[in-house]
Amino acid sequence: MKKTTQLPHAGVANLSTPHIVNPPVHRASTVVFDSVAHMHAVQTQWEKDDPRFPSPTYGITDMPNQVALQNALAELEGGYRAQIYSSGLAAVTGALLAFTKAGDHVLYTDSAYGPGRRSALRLLQRFGVEIEPYDPLIGGDIRKLIRPNTTVVYCESPGSYTFEIQDVPAIAEAAHGHGATVLIDNAWATGFYFNAFAHGADVVIQPVTKYIAGHSDLLMGAVIANEKAWPRLRETTLDLGQMAGPDDLFNALRGLRTLGVRLPRHHDTAMQVTQWLQTRPEVARVLYPALPSDPGHALWKRDFTGATGLFGVELNPCSDEQVAAMLDHYELFRLGYSWGGYESLAMPAHLANIRSVRKWTGGPLVRFHVGLEDADDLIADLTTGFDRLKQAG
Repeated sequence: MKKTTQLPHAGVANLSTPHIVNPPVHRASTVVFDSVAHMHAVQTQWEKDDPRFPSPTYGITDMPNQVALQNALAELEGGYRAQIYSSGLAAVTGALLAFTKAGDHVLYTDSAYGPGRRSALRLLQRFGVEIEPYDPLIGGDIRKLIRPNTTVVYCESPGSYTFEIQDVPAIAEAAHGHGATVLIDNAWATGFYFNAFAHGADVVIQPVTKYIAGHSDLLMGAVIANEKAWPRLRETTLDLGQMAGPDDLFNALRGLRTLGVRLPRHHDTAMQVTQWLQTRPEVARVLYPALPSDPGHALWKRDFTGATGLFGVELNPCSDEQVAAMLDHYELFRLGYSWGGYESLAMPAHLANIRSVRKWTGGPLVRFHVGLEDADDLIADLTTGFDRLKQAG
């Protein structure tokens, strides 16, 4: 079944009310039982963790719309089961805690999402886990960095801000040869455009906040695991008490239904905008793997089935004041840290404190997210920004 057909129906097969097209909001903390025998029976069923029979014992787990979203995300990403977290960053941290312990060594791509990298360095090191950043372009040579105590190899493809495509199959083969678990942040492509499990990942991290929800109105994360990794993930998620609010679960599931319509629009518009940007004299290069000129294009074409609306632009030498003049007065590209919603965004990218292996040596870098607006209107907005940049010079 094609993803565009799968998405409108995903996640509801095992719910007790399959006749309700969109599972309703369930606001609850306490679940009550008919008798002691009934309580024990439900608890026993819950402990078995049979995915066919969700058994809520308390409002933090297995509520119907929570189960629906978890199942839908597992279907989208191609994994076994999923757990919901309160934010994308919480999902990153929870996944790392699930598969590490004191004395472990973790290989962490140098191009990873900055707050996640910060959490790994700060939190895990405090618990006696050693974090070693690696070059995102290392490919199969990562085997040279693997130690006897390496338990996790963490990937993100494309990389945050600089959009390097990693050779995930080669990295996974090397990691699995030494018994390490492969985690990947699949925010940029989602399972719609990149099946990370088919390319060797064991665990996928998905910031539901972004393309899944798609409307810039909620915070949520998810971690999806293969069958082997699932017990550790479930146990750790329960121990951390992670969940999301029922209204956010409802809205995230509703957003997921239109992912197959939104992402191709992001792709098509981004292609038009990035191709136009390549013609501008102010631009040194555009960092977008779907462009044939991008260094990662061959790997992207091999492993991905599409691209989304997030990319970087390296400007030719100019001052910080010129960059600010360009960004400050856009009509459509608003200044903001997130992405993945229907709106277009821009922000200056400063990599000095979040790269240690593949350091940024280029000119001023700006990250853009192309939303669902018309490409010609976005290009007109960018044109006025370049005019401001030149006037401020």
